[in-house]
Amino acid sequence: MSTPMSFDRESDIIDVTPKKPRRRRWKWLILVAIVVLLFIASRSVSIYLSAAWFGSLGYSSIFWFIFRAKLEIFLIFLILTTVILRVAFWLVGRAFSSFSFERRTVFINQQPVNFSPARVLRPLAWVISIVAGLIFGFGMRESWRTFALYFHQVATSQSDPIFNKPIGFYLFTLPVYDALSSWLLTLSFIILVAAIIYAALAMTQQGLATSGDSAKARKISLATVSVPLACWLIILAGRFILSRYPYLWEDHQTFSGVTYVEANHLLPAFVWVAVALLLAALICLINGFAVRKFRLLIAALAIPVVVYVIGAIIIPAYVTSFVVKPNELGRETPYIAHNIAATRTAFGIEGIEQRNFDANTTADSSDLQGNRATLDNIRLWDWRALKDTLQQIQAIRTYYDFTDVDVDRYVVGGQKRQMMIGTRELNVEKLPESSRNWVNEKLIYTHGYAITMNTANGFDAEGMPKFVVSNMPVESTAAEIKVTRPEIYYGQETSYDVYVKTKRMEFNYPQGETNNLTSYEGSGGILVGGYFKRWLLAWALDDFTKLPFSDDVTPASHALIHRNIREIVDGIAPFLVYDNDPYMVVSNEGRLFWIIDAFTESANYPYSRHYQAADKNVNYIRNSVKVVVDAYNGTTNFYVFDRNDPLIQSYRAIFPALFHDQKEMPADLRAHVRYPETLIKTQAEVFALYHTQDINSFFQREDLWNVARLVAPSQDKTQQTEQSIEPYFVLMQLPGEKEGVEFVEILPFTPSNRNNMIGWIAGRCDGDAYGSLLAYNFPKSRLVDGPLQIEARIDQNAQLSGQFTLWNQQGSHVQRGHLLVIPIGRSLLYVEPIYLKAERSPMPELRLVVLATQDRLAYGNNFDEALNNLFGEATKAPTETKPETQQPNANAAPKASPAPQSSAPPNVQQLVNRAIQEFDDYQRLTSEGKLAEAGKKLEEHKRTLEELKKAGSKLP
Repeated sequence: MSTPMSFDRESDIIDVTPKKPRRRRWKWLILVAIVVLLFIASRSVSIYLSAAWFGSLGYSSIFWFIFRAKLEIFLIFLILTTVILRVAFWLVGRAFSSFSFERRTVFINQQPVNFSPARVLRPLAWVISIVAGLIFGFGMRESWRTFALYFHQVATSQSDPIFNKPIGFYLFTLPVYDALSSWLLTLSFIILVAAIIYAALAMTQQGLATSGDSAKARKISLATVSVPLACWLIILAGRFILSRYPYLWEDHQTFSGVTYVEANHLLPAFVWVAVALLLAALICLINGFAVRKFRLLIAALAIPVVVYVIGAIIIPAYVTSFVVKPNELGRETPYIAHNIAATRTAFGIEGIEQRNFDANTTADSSDLQGNRATLDNIRLWDWRALKDTLQQIQAIRTYYDFTDVDVDRYVVGGQKRQMMIGTRELNVEKLPESSRNWVNEKLIYTHGYAITMNTANGFDAEGMPKFVVSNMPVESTAAEIKVTRPEIYYGQETSYDVYVKTKRMEFNYPQGETNNLTSYEGSGGILVGGYFKRWLLAWALDDFTKLPFSDDVTPASHALIHRNIREIVDGIAPFLVYDNDPYMVVSNEGRLFWIIDAFTESANYPYSRHYQAADKNVNYIRNSVKVVVDAYNGTTNFYVFDRNDPLIQSYRAIFPALFHDQKEMPADLRAHVRYPETLIKTQAEVFALYHTQDINSFFQREDLWNVARLVAPSQDKTQQTEQSIEPYFVLMQLPGEKEGVEFVEILPFTPSNRNNMIGWIAGRCDGDAYGSLLAYNFPKSRLVDGPLQIEARIDQNAQLSGQFTLWNQQGSHVQRGHLLVIPIGRSLLYVEPIYLKAERSPMPELRLVVLATQDRLAYGNNFDEALNNLFGEATKAPTETKPETQQPNANAAPKASPAPQSSAPPNVQQLVNRAIQEFDDYQRLTSEGKLAEAGKKLEEHKRTLEELKKAGSKLP
């Protein structure tokens, strides 16, 4: 006989919730279904567009591999997470099956709210399981390359000196272990929290005190909490074992990697903590199945805490203070040696060839004659000044932009010459407002046009560039350089979508009163196709209102999307890091190609220090790939230049169709590869500290270098700032090399906190020497002027300073180019071009060239004149072709006067030049307070005057 329900107690509350009308439920279900379908359709269209774009480039296999990898990882972790959590929640619920959890009354704002925990917990378990599965699925799918590298890793021969594990373990295996252990640790924590919630509900179940079930609830609760707690502790022990490895690349103040205290005390302590965690887990399991005492859980958790505090905090702190600090160098010596060797290897400077460089005070005639090709190719055009000039005289129309100027070398007239190349890209944002419509922006103004090319030291009579390639249509003064396909559909600033092969002719370039028109003949882009495909494209490109209804776009038309070259390479190979300075190359056939340097990198290289490279914090980097993009078709090819890099070897195993061998690169493009600016800047920063392998010197920072600094004028005429020199390319004969000139990238060094130069490095670009580094070290027995000191000498020159002041007061602005340090034989030549720019016209014109050696400074209207004023007749070569500089226009702005010249014999003229220079040096040294040196310079000046007097008396 059933017991009648009592209504006498206040806790017996019947809460009947009215059912929702079925019609309202159906409305919600229909709304949710529509949202889901729209989401699926949108994602499907996006996938279709991406697949079509990859297919247009010939890389469908890349897209589908990445797509499948992401999908598989998403599904695996979605299913595993959902199943593990739901089964765990079910087991926890089963453990408390004897408790009804039927109802609870809680008060919110003093109002009673009735709910049934049992009715909430079951659906909540599903919701938590599925939501957690989705979160982990979406999160883990972004780690697809981590898992792909793990399954395609290559063997590495080098090992770390602490754990003796191969480098590949840290590059490929450890990231996967770390991801999986973090996932398991989070899952076990969620299950533990669920068990604690169930236990809390059971312990607070109404009626326990009267029914005598309190002890039973406590035992079940302890047993249920103990098991997931044991699992959590076991996984945490594994995490402690894994957490030892990142200490191998932790950066410290003096060096990077595991220290004496970490190797001998902290890392072993982590092992003991892991053992203590396993012991605690065992105690928890025993407590869960047998003892079931709360105190035992507390004691189990206390064991690893005590071991951690003693072993990982107290003992390392004591050893650091009383053992290491009093004899730090002695204790850390082997670990510093590991850091030096590993960092040099990780950044590719372990094989750098070091040579001594005399840095003589001045160059003699043999230096000048033996390096005439270097002198003929010294870059007088600062790229910033040239960019402004090109924008004024070669943009032709306001909607063309020169976004950058690149430096390269080409053979002209049988001689290798240093050239500067500007790319003319079209910017639809600068079209006249009346022309800003869909037809113009999508069908007519579709591409940029051609390049400009000028010699790096060539100027006409007005101080303008001496062009080899220029104008529209393209004109070339060199038979070796021709541009047969000048249209630029893919570029650095080309970021908008267009439709080509339409019924509309495309604007090519302005031509007198009319425009030259063209039609795309390439294979790039996605075929528009039939009506259904056109609608898909319209949806994907957010072009619903125009594309489906355009009569100009036909099924044979092509949609060119993702036309920014950086967007292209990032889309195809997102696992590579790219240089920020792509450069344009003209092939022998006259086609235009972009070359982009690509890098593999890691932040997990044992014992290597971290540096910033390509906007990432890395401690390993290799310029493993050169990417070539056709500016007309968008065809993109990846060429491997470092076959020894384990990362690129693994990527080649993952994507065998993506990469080509270096030897497959066309020879005419291979001739233009350059040492990457990103790489040499990073290597220079590393080399500034790690050039020394002497541990004592390294620890004391006795021989720390910096990249040399120079003056960077601001827009304000009166304000100047300093900045580190950017790497610059030079066509020169390297000291110690017997071959002819070669294309190299240079960076000079100064000692830390000083301005004198101490050396320079060169990254080689040509032939079999490509990719090698040379370091030239200056003698430490004397000081060699650095760029800032030369800048100071220029500022202190009375004639130059007066001329600069005069120009700046005449409605013009003096713009000083970046000072270049050029090795000539066994000495240095400092070169700084001076431009004059009118206030109302941002078009710089060359007005002076300033040259200097250690003991002289001279200037002239052009390079030849300045060189002659610096060295006299020694600069002339009887059979050589003169460099491409012109005499200044007589009507040009006034120039500073070089050293006085006359019809006197060469030796007299040289004495005059020397006397003027010595007097300038005397004034400079006096102003600097270097009275002793000034006195010596004055004595030299007197002797020179005596020689001049004797030489003058012998004149007829």
